[in-house]
Amino acid sequence: MNRKILWLVSLVLVVLLLLWSNPSRHIEKDRLSEIVSRLASEEFQGRAPGTEGEVKTLAYLKDYFVALGLSPGGKQGSWTQAVPLMHSQLQLPFNVVINSGQEQWALQQAIDLEVSTNQANEHIRIDDAPLVFVGFGATAPERQWDDYGDIDLRGKVAVFLVNDPDFAAQLEEAVAGRFGGRRMTYYGRWTYKFEEAARRGAIAALVIHEDRAAGYGWNVASSSPGESYAIATADADENSLKLQGWLQADAATRLLALAGLDLDQLKIQARQPEFKAFELEKLRFSADLLVKVEIIESQNVLALLPGTTQADETIMVSAHWDAYGVGAADDLGRVVRPGANDDALGVAGVLELARVLKQGPALARSIVFALWTAEESGLLGSAYYAQDPVYPPATTAANLTLDILQTAGLARDVILVGEGQSELELDLARAAAVQGRTITAESLPENGLFFRADHFSLAKVGVPVLLLMGIAGGADLVDGGRVAGDKWIADYISSCYHQTCDAWDPDWDLGGAAQDVELFQLIIEDLGNSGRWPQWRDGSEFKGIRRLSRRQRQQ
Repeated sequence: MNRKILWLVSLVLVVLLLLWSNPSRHIEKDRLSEIVSRLASEEFQGRAPGTEGEVKTLAYLKDYFVALGLSPGGKQGSWTQAVPLMHSQLQLPFNVVINSGQEQWALQQAIDLEVSTNQANEHIRIDDAPLVFVGFGATAPERQWDDYGDIDLRGKVAVFLVNDPDFAAQLEEAVAGRFGGRRMTYYGRWTYKFEEAARRGAIAALVIHEDRAAGYGWNVASSSPGESYAIATADADENSLKLQGWLQADAATRLLALAGLDLDQLKIQARQPEFKAFELEKLRFSADLLVKVEIIESQNVLALLPGTTQADETIMVSAHWDAYGVGAADDLGRVVRPGANDDALGVAGVLELARVLKQGPALARSIVFALWTAEESGLLGSAYYAQDPVYPPATTAANLTLDILQTAGLARDVILVGEGQSELELDLARAAAVQGRTITAESLPENGLFFRADHFSLAKVGVPVLLLMGIAGGADLVDGGRVAGDKWIADYISSCYHQTCDAWDPDWDLGGAAQDVELFQLIIEDLGNSGRWPQWRDGSEFKGIRRLSRRQRQQ
């Protein structure tokens, strides 16, 4: 009998023994539903950072951890980690104009574009700034690629294509593979594009929105018009853009036509290695906007289940507690965007893991339960933690993240996000085998989900990560198969993602969500009693960072 089979047999026996001795030590879907119904209720007002909804959320989470008997996980016995945020909101009237020399085009917020600012200025003024089409905006010497060439972006507005050059690569075989094939690289994320534009001195940046290339519709991209959060730092204005956001596809077509250009042709040209950024002749961008700015102190919530013999080594399981708060009324008059699935259900999974792990035998390693703020604003809570970690990344064995779980019932498989990144994929496969499930790679790797959840903040400091996200691919559901799984995703993304209808539903079938949370339970119980340090795989951009971690542990 080989080692893998022995491992699976022993793990199954341990699980059966634990359940027999303590039948409450399994993830309960009714408990998941009960937690979501509370966090997504009107009382919590969409859980936006810096609001009364945050106050209620923090109190609920702290009380829940206390009732479970966990310890505070923050510094100096605190349950929280303060995250200073700058919250900005563009005010009416909205004055953004494109001047072509022959016409003045007044753009409409949330219709033609969606822009916001991460600067602490109460008045934004841009006068006749040139616009530059930068293609995908990638500077990737390791891929022999540079979209910028000799262009000077200082004082100009950068216009980007969404995703990276390999998107729709089947249309241009010369490019296919340089940027990971169908799988989006970090160069395809809007966060990278804005950061690169700011580094090069641009005054503003717009990413052309297209549903397939972005992975979500315009209704999602424009769901919080003019509102932004950023980590509050003394040099924020020096390292950010005056304006940044999305340009709606039809508006982009019109904009480029004013310069005598065709968007479809430009997308083909931009996939060529010889493409270089160029200024859009005769077009000028102006803006005159008032901004309401406030500095708020939001909070990450941290709880600890101390380990025994390896207490200074940690495993972190996390989700984000924030949602989109209160917005414009929908057709039914609803204004609260409750974030029931995104990510109250992930939070419920973390709380259920805390319950079952606390009830079980103590693990050698410590378990940290982290619930982040401001994920919806750009992974800000987890990014702040990564800058100022309570538990050193070098001694954090893994981060396991829950962000959106499917609510359509039991599944025969589990969807793997970011295939080929780390050895934790092997842990996931072994745990899935215990449940009689298989692993399926994400069906839409071009959506870049690996870069769109809080685990990515930990990955950037070298911690191996694993993400479970229900919208990564249609699960092979016991009731309805892959067709039903695909339909669940299509319905959720098109109708409820970041919208008012992302609400708790008593008719949800959370059997599949409970299965997925249990996968993390199995991984934690195994890894928590081992001396293993999962590694990044060859080719991962994070492998070198983890190599430094090993040296730090040895010292």
